[in-house]
Amino acid sequence: MSETNGTTAVKLGRKDFQTDQEVRWCPGCGDYSILAAMQLELADLGVRPENLVFVSGIGCAARFPYYMNTYGVHSIHGRAPAVATGVALARPDLDVWVIGGDGDMLSIGGNHLIHALRRNVDLKIIMFNNQIYGLTKGQYSPTSEVGKITKSSPFGSLDTPFNPVSVALAAEATFVARTHDMDRKHMMEMFRRAHQHEGAAFVEVYQNCNVFNDGAFAGITDKEVRSDMLIELVHGEQIRLGADREKGVALNEFGECEIVDVATVGEDKLLVHDETREAPALAFALSRLASQPTMPTPIGVFRDVTHPSYGAEVQRQIVAAVERQGPGDLSALLRSGATWEIA
Repeated sequence: MSETNGTTAVKLGRKDFQTDQEVRWCPGCGDYSILAAMQLELADLGVRPENLVFVSGIGCAARFPYYMNTYGVHSIHGRAPAVATGVALARPDLDVWVIGGDGDMLSIGGNHLIHALRRNVDLKIIMFNNQIYGLTKGQYSPTSEVGKITKSSPFGSLDTPFNPVSVALAAEATFVARTHDMDRKHMMEMFRRAHQHEGAAFVEVYQNCNVFNDGAFAGITDKEVRSDMLIELVHGEQIRLGADREKGVALNEFGECEIVDVATVGEDKLLVHDETREAPALAFALSRLASQPTMPTPIGVFRDVTHPSYGAEVQRQIVAAVERQGPGDLSALLRSGATWEIA
């Protein structure tokens, strides 16, 4: 896409977002696919590299900023949303992206993630979910299934896993989506939608770790099964699946989503997807349709609603304070006594 900078139109390509750093993930890792999708999509959007900041925590996914020819911050374990919040508030003119894995974001970083989402900070949060700790060599993570045998759970994990989309919706995130590393076109579309959203955007990416958790998502992402196992959510359309769209999603008597045969229940019983629905209850019900990626699983945008962003509200307060009291004198404040009065 061509981007106009003053009077000069500049056509951006993937190379504009690539660095001279050797990409050092394990051969075959799904992270390569996510990186390529991000670089290609940003080029299509025409966003200048100098207007972008990528903030990461710790883990395999956290290497992402090194490979993006943009501003980047490799922060500390779990704190990427907090660091990124500071960047977004100080520089609202920049596009701020947060990159992390399921361990980084949902274990030590769970607190920071949910508060960034509930505050609706203008961040684009991409969570790589491979259901394992990859960098530290294969311990179970907050998204690993019950019974998962790993180095840290030799008799099988006893922990009930998080559903990341459910967590984001419960935190009142204004944009929530899911995609997977086997479909570049779909990833690019979800990244584009997240970029367009004003406020906190959360995208979960199912990402294969071919060394420590290979094939975790093969049951739904392999080409042979996708039509029966991936439920693509399209705003304004019936929620259907199957090679001949013979199955669909309907609500049962308890308000829960379930898979039904269209011929049995009739088309009028099928849910029509509404990603702009203000209340998150229906989106949450959809997120609970699959407890693990071994059964029909929704992908796409679950929720996209408009709320005031945290940064915009902070700026509004600052402007109101200045109009009411006049500009402050920071130098005088710093050189004042140990106490001061606020009028």
